[in-house]
Amino acid sequence: MPVLNILVAFNGSASSISALKYAAALAHKDRAYVTAILAHTSHEVIDRKHRWIPAQAAALIANANDEVIEKIEAKFVELSSELELGDRLLFRKTTGRVDDLLAQTARSFDILIVGQHLDDDDEHITLHPDRIALISGRPVVVVPTDFSLSGTHSHVAVAWDGGRAAARAVSDSLRILEDEGKVSLLTVRGASNPPVDDLLQHLSRHGTDAIHHDLPRVTSIGDALVNFCKRQDATLLVMGAYEHSKFREDFLGGVTATVLREIKIPVLLSH
Repeated sequence: MPVLNILVAFNGSASSISALKYAAALAHKDRAYVTAILAHTSHEVIDRKHRWIPAQAAALIANANDEVIEKIEAKFVELSSELELGDRLLFRKTTGRVDDLLAQTARSFDILIVGQHLDDDDEHITLHPDRIALISGRPVVVVPTDFSLSGTHSHVAVAWDGGRAAARAVSDSLRILEDEGKVSLLTVRGASNPPVDDLLQHLSRHGTDAIHHDLPRVTSIGDALVNFCKRQDATLLVMGAYEHSKFREDFLGGVTATVLREIKIPVLLSH
């Protein structure tokens, strides 16, 4: 079954522009619909409603906040014509906690596509793809800044450790894996040593003849995955997000964090 209903987080950053273009490229293949959503908080560094804030200062704060949103909308309008999706490209904006809004909205779509988290994003619009993958219940594709794709996945790499999150990622990506291209099933030597024969048969029954690669673990699992994708010119990495707790991975470092920080191709995350 093709991906027909795509949600894209658009906040005007270079990374979100790459995400929008990526979504459009996918949409052209199957005439899918793309909904771009601008999620932003109502939080203000200075409370303009406080009685000690002069009216003129409050107005300046309000105007500054509105100007940020208006500039993002203008950027979307500027891009929309070159995407050539016509009435299959929609735009909406909503206010609240950004990660929660995106996760909740994504549950009514096939897939959510987002840009990488950038430290210099405005706090009103910043998002955290790994957290969204944890709470949304939907697959999340994280697109690096300046990445471009013609609309096909010529080589999909699937990270497999036999865990629940990895199984979910495989299931969520079947629509893409069934589509076309080369598929590599990746395990990392000395990690969990999961069986692969049943999974290879499962993929084969879905029309995908995957090739198994058991990668040496030179430094870390994350580095092994990133290096394979770079060497073998993969166009998408599919993986489970945070098989351990997010707190543990944030504190000690982990596969998800390493991959999202280092990789130069889109990553499909599921949890």
